[in-house]
Amino acid sequence: MNTITRISLLALTIAASLGAGYYVGKQSDSTTTTQSVQPERKVLYWYDPMTPGQRFDKPGKSPFMDMDLVPRYADETTEDGGVTVSARQQQNLGIKTALVEKKVLEYQFDAFATVSTDERSVQIIPASANGIVEKLFVNAPQQFVKAGEPLAQLWIPEWTAAQQEYLAVRRLGDSALSAAARERLQLQFMPAEIIRQVEKTGKPQTRVTVRAKQAGYINKLDTREGAQVAATAPLFEIASLESVWIVIDYPQTQAQVLQVGSEIQAASDSWPGEVFHGRVSELLPNMETTTRTLKARIVLDNPQMKLKPGMYLNVKLAKQPNLPPVLAIPEEAMIETGSNSRVLVAQDNGHFNPVNVVVGTAQNGWVEIKQGLKEGDKVVTSGQFLIDSEASLRSALPQENAAITATPEYQGEAVVKEITDDAVTLSHKPIAALKWGAMTMDFALKSAADAQGVKVGDSVMFSFTMDDEHGAVITHLMPMAGVMK
Repeated sequence: MNTITRISLLALTIAASLGAGYYVGKQSDSTTTTQSVQPERKVLYWYDPMTPGQRFDKPGKSPFMDMDLVPRYADETTEDGGVTVSARQQQNLGIKTALVEKKVLEYQFDAFATVSTDERSVQIIPASANGIVEKLFVNAPQQFVKAGEPLAQLWIPEWTAAQQEYLAVRRLGDSALSAAARERLQLQFMPAEIIRQVEKTGKPQTRVTVRAKQAGYINKLDTREGAQVAATAPLFEIASLESVWIVIDYPQTQAQVLQVGSEIQAASDSWPGEVFHGRVSELLPNMETTTRTLKARIVLDNPQMKLKPGMYLNVKLAKQPNLPPVLAIPEEAMIETGSNSRVLVAQDNGHFNPVNVVVGTAQNGWVEIKQGLKEGDKVVTSGQFLIDSEASLRSALPQENAAITATPEYQGEAVVKEITDDAVTLSHKPIAALKWGAMTMDFALKSAADAQGVKVGDSVMFSFTMDDEHGAVITHLMPMAGVMK
């Protein structure tokens, strides 16, 4: 009995222990379950990130693209004009950021120009008096002549009477009368060389040789042998090539880079490897109305006369201007709306806030920021188009005028086929919101700047509005790698 009793007591003890363990485990599971329950996030609606204007009341596949609809949670809505994007969505959208920093913008000043004659070196050689061109030593334009080289011989019969009178007065021996008669010859524009020959030979000298006063080429030839010429009539125009002019066009954004006296280097395909030096002579006051560019005149040294009028030159600054560092961001961070410029500033917890900025000059992929940002801010450089679309521009981003009804905006994907100043040709996928099938068509550009950073062949994402006058008008256009081929 004692053995049976002990066995019974042992069994009861084991059963009690198992029961107590089960009870404690259930209580622990219940506590853990209670602690792990989190409040359920409230879904406002579902949407397609590519067409955020369309909202759906339940999850599913997007009717526009082969992708799942994304929920918009109530806690993602902010009151500061921004939008919150989860880490997973940021990764899917390929969002990248860059710091706002101070840096010296290195201006790459490059221009092309055509060599022309330095008009300050042009000399006109006229006829000394009424006469006849008896002989031409230079009878073709563009002919090179040396300084002092004879150009033509003129016969001037009207000099005969005055010279004979001067010789007669000289024979009288009256110095005062002789001086007056000699002065009369000078008043008839008679060269001193001719007067000396008259005094030396004692005979009238009615033939005069016209000579070049400087080395150069005959820019204009205005007479022929046997032609009758009037006093002061132009016979030759001689231009020197020891220095030449070039007039360059440069954009308004580089006005602060080019100054009078700036040193310039020029190169020509005619003389590979050789550099020609010069300086900015004048900043011309008139703007080219067709290209909206400024003009500058540059004088280039040409001692060996290698540069000829009409040659094409590549021009650049000899050294970079000494400019202070400025606040700058990568150019791809900019969102141009036509009326203003904005960026998306990345904040903590996946929040993105739109900020209007005042921009300065742009150079080498960087844009100067004059107002709106501070050093150390993070701006979105990739994927901001999608955030911009997700915010729908009518709710999250600042409005130009809240009282004005927003124009419907449509989105799509395409491949760029052609770009002009006022239009871009896109081969786009179907636009479901307008019931358009896939096609190739032209979209109007508000300005050529709307297509900056995009080239023919790029796969792009774009937004557009419909206008009664211009048809489809691009509002946003940016490359998106891997969308279409």
